Amino acid sequence: MGRIILTAFLISITSLAIAQLGGDNTYNFLRLTSSARVSALGGNQIAVKDNDPFLAADNPSLLNKEMDNKLALTYMDYLSDINYGYVSYTKHYDSIGTFNAGLKYIDYGQFTETDISGNELGTFSAGEYAFIIGYSRALDTNFTLGANLKTIYSSLYDYSSVGVAADLGLTYYSDKRKITLAVVAKNFGTQLQTYTEDNREAMPFELQIGFTKRLKRVPLRIGIIAQQLQKWDLTYENPNEIIEEDGVLNQGSDNTNDNGQNEGFFENMKRRLIFNAEFLLTDNFNIRLGYNYFRRRELRIDEELGAVGFSFGFGMRVSKFHISYGRSNFHQAGGTNTFSISTRLSDFVN
Repeated sequence: MGRIILTAFLISITSLAIAQLGGDNTYNFLRLTSSARVSALGGNQIAVKDNDPFLAADNPSLLNKEMDNKLALTYMDYLSDINYGYVSYTKHYDSIGTFNAGLKYIDYGQFTETDISGNELGTFSAGEYAFIIGYSRALDTNFTLGANLKTIYSSLYDYSSVGVAADLGLTYYSDKRKITLAVVAKNFGTQLQTYTEDNREAMPFELQIGFTKRLKRVPLRIGIIAQQLQKWDLTYENPNEIIEEDGVLNQGSDNTNDNGQNEGFFENMKRRLIFNAEFLLTDNFNIRLGYNYFRRRELRIDEELGAVGFSFGFGMRVSKFHISYGRSNFHQAGGTNTFSISTRLSDFVN
């Protein structure tokens, strides 16, 4: 049964991927991480099955009964004065499955409005919101299927937009071998109301595969995530790089290495991969590390790479609360700090 479901799932998301290639995207705030844990693990983790309700924001098939009655909150001090957050509540029903309701938002802050001459007219704000309903149900002892439905509202000065999107996830988990394998199709949908007339923009669709393995004799979980599988070529023409070919100067691309050698195939392979690790030191404390090559390549400064693309953080339990912190290095000019907290509401009932 599980193999039949897996085959049907792969066929359906493959057809979605073909339909979504090319073009610019809107609602890109949907790509932001849902928690400090995910931020510390390189910005993406879709293949860990435990009691962390934050993971369901990126892979709804990770919802399970261990998350029952949990309230989860995330806050990120994003770049500049931008604020980002996520809140969710999860409820499990033995006869039906596991449900999750959440809100993801981004506040771009206050802007000064001026006329064509630069005279100040006042201020305005901008923000985007996604209301999320998630559901998952176990198909058998190994496979779980889940979906997120999202209603999106975006307000940018005098322009606004409304859209709908969905995530579809399938997770395989083996408790005996301590491995998790997940496939997720994210953010397929459409704009119901566009910012301007006759300008319907594409959704930030993405196809991902994730794998994690908990080692037997070492308190360590290692993982690898393959992202952006719906599109092969992730490189672009680099206007700052000039290559001489047969005596002619041409604009280069960003798929060359430091020696000027073209690495198109291997460069595209590497850009898809995120590597992460969790050191599970005790039941109440762990350390997290991540490496995102795509982020490092896109945001690098050749003169000083620094820690761009690397991330780290920790998680700990304090009384009835799970607290996490994640630090992601986006650029030499700065990074992001993410804080998350979750608790089981029933723990406060005597």
